[in-house]
Amino acid sequence: MTEAIQELQEHADKAREHSEFIVATFTMSVMAVLVAAISVLGHRAHTRTLLAQTKAADAWAEYEARSIRRHNYELFVELLSVAQVRDSAQAGKLQEQYKREIQRYTQEQQQGQVDARGFESEADMSERKAARYDLGEVCLEAGLVITSITLITRRRLFWGFGSALAVAGLIIGVTGYWVH
Repeated sequence: MTEAIQELQEHADKAREHSEFIVATFTMSVMAVLVAAISVLGHRAHTRTLLAQTKAADAWAEYEARSIRRHNYELFVELLSVAQVRDSAQAGKLQEQYKREIQRYTQEQQQGQVDARGFESEADMSERKAARYDLGEVCLEAGLVITSITLITRRRLFWGFGSALAVAGLIIGVTGYWVH
C-alpha cells in the first residue's frame, strides 16, 4: 500500500513539470478521498450486517429456549391430568399455574419471532447497502488507477475514461445510502 502511495507521489511530482496534467493529478486526489469515504461506509454497513445477524441469532435462540420451556410445562399439565395425586386441589392449582406459563411463553415466543425477523430484515438491508458501497469503491479505485495512467502515458484519454468510471462508482456508492 505504501509503495502505491509513493508511486502516486512520484507521478504527482512529475506532473508538476507538465502543467497540462495538473487536472489529472487533482482528479486523482479527489478520487482518493472518495474511495476512502465510500470504503468507510462499506465497512460500517458490513459491521451493521454482522450485528443484526448476531441479534437475529440471539433472538432465535431465545425463541427456542422459550419453546422448550413451554413444552416442558405442557408435559407437566399432561402428566398431572393422567397421574394420581394425593392432593387434587394442589394439583389443580399447579395445572392452572402451568397453563398460565404456557400462555406467557407462547406470547413471548410470538414477540421473539417478530424481533428475530426484524433483525434478519435489518441484516439483509445492511448487506444490500454494503454491496452498493463495495461496488462503488471498486469502480472508484479502478477509475483512480486508470486516471493515474494519464501521468505515465501523457494521454488524456485515460483521464477521461478513469473519470467516467469514478463518476459511475460515486453514483453507485451514493445509491447505497438510499437502499431500504
